Amino acid sequence: MYLCVFCSTDLLLWCQAAETLTDHLTDLGQNVTINCDLDVTEVIWLLLKLDSPVLILRTFTSTHSFYFNKTFKQKYSVQNKHNLFINNVTIDDLGVYYCMKIDPPQKYSSGTRLKIIEPTAEIQNHTAVKEIEQKQTHWQIIILIISALLNALLIILITGLLKVFVCGSKRTRDNLTQSQDTNLQQLQVMDLEQQQAASQVQYATVDFPMACQRFHSSQVNSTYDILQFPKSRTPKHNPI
Repeated sequence: MYLCVFCSTDLLLWCQAAETLTDHLTDLGQNVTINCDLDVTEVIWLLLKLDSPVLILRTFTSTHSFYFNKTFKQKYSVQNKHNLFINNVTIDDLGVYYCMKIDPPQKYSSGTRLKIIEPTAEIQNHTAVKEIEQKQTHWQIIILIISALLNALLIILITGLLKVFVCGSKRTRDNLTQSQDTNLQQLQVMDLEQQQAASQVQYATVDFPMACQRFHSSQVNSTYDILQFPKSRTPKHNPI
């Protein structure tokens, strides 16, 4: 709950800071009492500085108070009607003080701006140091943002290069594997063709010269007659 109140009051207090404030003048080292004009039983005291509001304490119906920071017990306390007592005012205590109603709807008291009667060199130096620190903080934030953007850009660039390298290596491996498979298939086809050629019977056409002359049938018959064996002479039997 306190965290939500702390976050939601930041913008509201800055808006109310532009309204009429009550100046409370004091000297360093003095004790100061700031009044709360809200007629409620419980309030939260907070201090609005240049950077952000600071929650100081919360009052209850009893005399007990809850401090948001233990170190505030030595500096702040509550008096009658929720008035805030500040012990030994220092430069860090300067700012605008508000008391805020806890129960909804939230309501804020009129702001009391604690100021020094005669600004000393110490206060001026402190103010200058604060301004320098704020400027340095702003530059640090800008540098951090630029550094984060550059780092993000560098990471994206490195990731892209790695992807290109990985994809190129994979493509090279795929091409090499495909080339090896193609060569292996060609070798297998050549071996198969050689085996088929070796298993097939080879035929050749031989052209014989034609006979210069044709034999006549009469010549064939005469040759056949010459080659006939003589007929056997068997004695004939006279019929009885």
